[in-house]
Amino acid sequence: MTGTKTDGPDFASASLARHLARGAVGFGALVGSVALIPAVGPVSLVLLPAGLVALRGCPTCWAVGLAQTVSRGRLRRSCEDGRCTLTVADRGKQHAESVAS
Repeated sequence: MTGTKTDGPDFASASLARHLARGAVGFGALVGSVALIPAVGPVSLVLLPAGLVALRGCPTCWAVGLAQTVSRGRLRRSCEDGRCTLTVADRGKQHAESVAS
């Protein structure tokens, strides 16, 4: 059986720019929620949920998504007879497949 879809969670974004923008918003909101406490008090903590939503739950999830976003399309996983391998995808073949579909 050959497959390239993993069973684990996917934290990748559609593009690297989108993922980095989500990181800037998320980390900015988390830092801002703590940094603004002296200025506006505990009201600044309303930024915490916004930061966590932008990071899709946690900073580690965002970092995993960054790695997935960067490697998407460059690495290919295939499993046969209970043995899985990770290889570098053929960019020309992959481009031809995406244009054909």
